[in-house]
Amino acid sequence: MEFRHRSVLLEETIEGLNIRPDGIYLDGTLGGGGHSSEILKRLGTGHLIGVDQDAEALAAAEERLSGFGEKGRQFTLIRDNYCNAAEAVRALGYEGADGILLDLGVSSYQLDNAQRGFSYRYDAPLDMRMDTRQTLTAKDIVNEYTEAELYRVIRDYGEDQFAKNIAKHIVQARRNGPVETTGQLNELIAAAIPAKIQKKGGHPSKRTFQALRIECNRELEVLRDSIDGLIELLNPGGRLCIITFHSLEDRIVKTAMRRNENPCTCPPDFPVCVCGKKSKGRVVTRKPILPTEEEMEENPRSKSAKLRIFEKQGE
Repeated sequence: MEFRHRSVLLEETIEGLNIRPDGIYLDGTLGGGGHSSEILKRLGTGHLIGVDQDAEALAAAEERLSGFGEKGRQFTLIRDNYCNAAEAVRALGYEGADGILLDLGVSSYQLDNAQRGFSYRYDAPLDMRMDTRQTLTAKDIVNEYTEAELYRVIRDYGEDQFAKNIAKHIVQARRNGPVETTGQLNELIAAAIPAKIQKKGGHPSKRTFQALRIECNRELEVLRDSIDGLIELLNPGGRLCIITFHSLEDRIVKTAMRRNENPCTCPPDFPVCVCGKKSKGRVVTRKPILPTEEEMEENPRSKSAKLRIFEKQGE
């Protein structure tokens, strides 16, 4: 199937990156290349580095961006996780980047491709790997985690009030044989959530599927461990733009950006700072930038999106 993904908060992100024609830009979650194509349109002698761990996304982006190479606008595409992006940028001979973009979460293509097992809307093998080279799948998590571990994952990453009951139903069911498909998992989740609650909320599987995907791909761990390094990678005056799609991601981004703006750990009553920790820059967005009503109407998947921007301190 064709790689379709409508880039969320596109104009706002491109504006937030403050693109210079001769700058070095890193798209750490390349996807289908929507944001990257807009960056390339604005480059002259600059260079774009696109990183994605999904082979299908990279192939689609390469096709989409191929015309820019002919126009002399340079780009390099790399299959990797953005947590290794700093090494990738330096390996290409650049000391830093003038702008970095992360568009987190799962793409429309990944959700709509039934065989990837990301969506509760299709009956398919439980997979959910963004990087198909990794061995751990959602099926492994569902069948091999203890009840306590499943409860923790669904509670912490899905924020589901019925996490305990869902974990219990999964463990009971797998005694009769492995849970192998999204359809089987849907039935177990539906049985664990009261019918009256299901009528009020959205799809009963939404939170559990989100939780399994996050756990399978270590999404929050990678994000938490990467932000400081990405800010460090920015050239003076460079900007980091991060688009999140749920409160867990947004909280991590908000906290990390504020800590880099004000890293001082001295008690508030100290007259002067003695910890010696210096600010790395400033948070450009005091409140996150949200999609317009028009964008949310055109693309319902943008409804939960939030954009936060950090600017590295100038020299």
